[in-house]
Amino acid sequence: MNKILTLVLGFTLLGSGLIFAQQTPVPESMQSTSSQPIDAGNKFCPVSGRQIGVMGPGVTQEYNGKIYHLCCGGCISTFQSNPEKYSKIADAQVAQNTTNGQ
Repeated sequence: MNKILTLVLGFTLLGSGLIFAQQTPVPESMQSTSSQPIDAGNKFCPVSGRQIGVMGPGVTQEYNGKIYHLCCGGCISTFQSNPEKYSKIADAQVAQNTTNGQ
């Protein structure tokens, strides 16, 4: 009888914990933003090195949840051929500008 009572009590507590977990909102800091890409913030094209906007309005490419800015449509295929390489170049440029206060 004690084993049955322990099992019933255990399942009751487990069930109430699941209900509590379902009703508890997830903090904003823990919510995934993967559905909305973020702007990488690069001011220079990672392919050509040119400043964005010098050759017109520029174009964008999304990779790994970030939007990268390219100087022109001609850089799209190069970026797409090795997005990891070019996204790292852009991220490094942004990090350098951030630490230099630009």
